[in-house]
Amino acid sequence: MAAEIFVKKQTIDLRKKHIGPSCKIFFSHDPVKIVRAKGQYMYDEKGQRYLDCINNVAHVGHCHPDVVKAGAQQMEVLNTNSRFLHDNLVLYAQRLQATLPDKLSVCYFVNSGSEANDLALRLAWQYTGHKDIITLENAYHGHVSSLIDISPYKFQHLSDAEKNQSVHVAPSPDVYRGKYRADHPDPASAYADEVKDMIHGVHEKGGKIAAFIAESLQSCGGQVIPPTGYFQQVAQHVRKAGGLFIADEVQVGFGRIGTHFWAFQLQGEDFVPDIVTMGKPIGNGHPMSCVVTTKEVAEAFMSSGMEYFNTFGGNPVSCAIGTAVLDVIEKEDLQGNALRVGGYLASLLEQQKEKHPLVGDIRGRGLFAGVELVKDRLTLTPATAEAQEVIYRLKEQYILLSADGPHRNVLKFKPPMCFTKEDADLVVGKIDQILSELEEALGLKLQNTMSLQNGSSKRQLPTEENGHGYLGALSHDRGSSRGVPQQAKRLRT
Repeated sequence: MAAEIFVKKQTIDLRKKHIGPSCKIFFSHDPVKIVRAKGQYMYDEKGQRYLDCINNVAHVGHCHPDVVKAGAQQMEVLNTNSRFLHDNLVLYAQRLQATLPDKLSVCYFVNSGSEANDLALRLAWQYTGHKDIITLENAYHGHVSSLIDISPYKFQHLSDAEKNQSVHVAPSPDVYRGKYRADHPDPASAYADEVKDMIHGVHEKGGKIAAFIAESLQSCGGQVIPPTGYFQQVAQHVRKAGGLFIADEVQVGFGRIGTHFWAFQLQGEDFVPDIVTMGKPIGNGHPMSCVVTTKEVAEAFMSSGMEYFNTFGGNPVSCAIGTAVLDVIEKEDLQGNALRVGGYLASLLEQQKEKHPLVGDIRGRGLFAGVELVKDRLTLTPATAEAQEVIYRLKEQYILLSADGPHRNVLKFKPPMCFTKEDADLVVGKIDQILSELEEALGLKLQNTMSLQNGSSKRQLPTEENGHGYLGALSHDRGSSRGVPQQAKRLRT
């Protein structure tokens, strides 16, 4: 067991003293102190094992020995910047490019998804000479200033005066809860036409489109899967206006969706973005990321006369680690595992939808899945409190899962890619039990789709992933009958 330096209370106290208060923590009323991890499991200071369904960063599994070895061996020999020639940089760029369409051939290595998306915007602005950016509802692209401007997930609470006037928000292509749903004859075209109309509006006001940016599958937006054909049509409209298409693969790339290595490929072989950004899983926890673009865009960026240099981007250690991650994905057939286990997980979750009225929608691809909880399947009233209750109860049973989306009511599955069918059985079995208890306490049956608006007491619970709060959750008096909602005091965040 890894040594614990401080007892848990000391760690909490020191964090409060020295770490910025806006840096939130999971389960802040009773945080988990993690001291080691391996594969799809994390261990607290007492040696208790948790099944990790949250970490898409530890892509090939926590502390994978091949990745650790590659980094340590290279660190023993050399780590320096990319102004010196080193084979690791070009070997890794070659390996990475081989997973992409030929057109995407030029790499810029940086250190985080935020850096990658910020650089992607710079490339688009320089190439087009335009300024306006189109983004999607509920999108999240990073924490630096340029990306807060294009992330409605973050800026939605600002006044119009505080928002960047060159950023335009198109409807999320959500066919469950969005403007055009699954019963629409052609939701892809309908959502793409919204972007076309937005471009027309920007032109009328004298603006010009530099880029459209979207996560290939929306993550913080609630595991939204765009309808096939949407990206192709959007790209056509954007390119006609002189802009570029940026695909953000930070959350969903590197084989997670199972059928393809990159999530943008779900749209079809006829769709190729102009810029692709990568992060999180690329280094399995090591801070690295990448922007890949076309030769034409890269040459335009050079024509500005400004050198681009990144101190740590593309260093030999990072490239050795990135190469090891690609090796493990291939050697252990983790993309195939995502397809097989993801399909099995989806079938288990679909069974829960047939059984539980709280389950409104199951969606996802591979090991990127979402379960949207609703109080009413007709009105789609978000079951925010119930979703938070599920994740807190799972934590009590040593399973780590998060909830997200604009209403914080979507249970998010994005575990390490070594996740197994046995893991899926475990977590879905626990969710089944928790939902049954909640529905019994609320008097809810499958044929009874009445609203639960007045059916539960709520409490304010701590802020969750990416610093966003949620609306509340059911509370339970541990001395009373399990599953009966009780009034609870507000907990401090």
